[in-house]
Amino acid sequence: MWLLLAFIIVPMVEIGLFIQVGGWLGLWPTLAIVLLTAILGTWLVRAQGALALSELRGSLSGQSDPTEALANGAMILVAGVLLLTPGFFTDAVGFALLTPPFRKAAFVYLRKRVKVQTFSSAGPNGRRGPRPTNGANTIEGEYVELDPDDAPQHDPPRSGRRPSGWTRD
Repeated sequence: MWLLLAFIIVPMVEIGLFIQVGGWLGLWPTLAIVLLTAILGTWLVRAQGALALSELRGSLSGQSDPTEALANGAMILVAGVLLLTPGFFTDAVGFALLTPPFRKAAFVYLRKRVKVQTFSSAGPNGRRGPRPTNGANTIEGEYVELDPDDAPQHDPPRSGRRPSGWTRD
């Protein structure tokens, strides 16, 4: 329901703002502002996106919680979409999302309302690295090393590769 209201209210607000600003400034200055905000927004999104990506890489390499870095990246992506959408209201929200204090406040607000699973690179047993063998996971077997000269000779298959030596005659 909220999404439906957003798709109805936001275009109405944008149309109203276009009429007001266009009546105050005129057609060409209004269109120039829309074009300039799209260009400036694209440049700012690229710069902020690069910073967010390096922040995400740093949190993943340090094995810390990447939640805030991922949220910043998502908000920068949304800001880019809003800045490329023609309109004054969407530009204002997009530019707000590009400022780190606004993103921080939005993250704190969302964190209180959204349940986030914790990040862990540990395996199912809670430890890092290979699982210790305890007998239940051990498969016993016998093997014999074959000398390549003693291996049975086969006609090469049509693919041109020799058989692996694991097949029987």
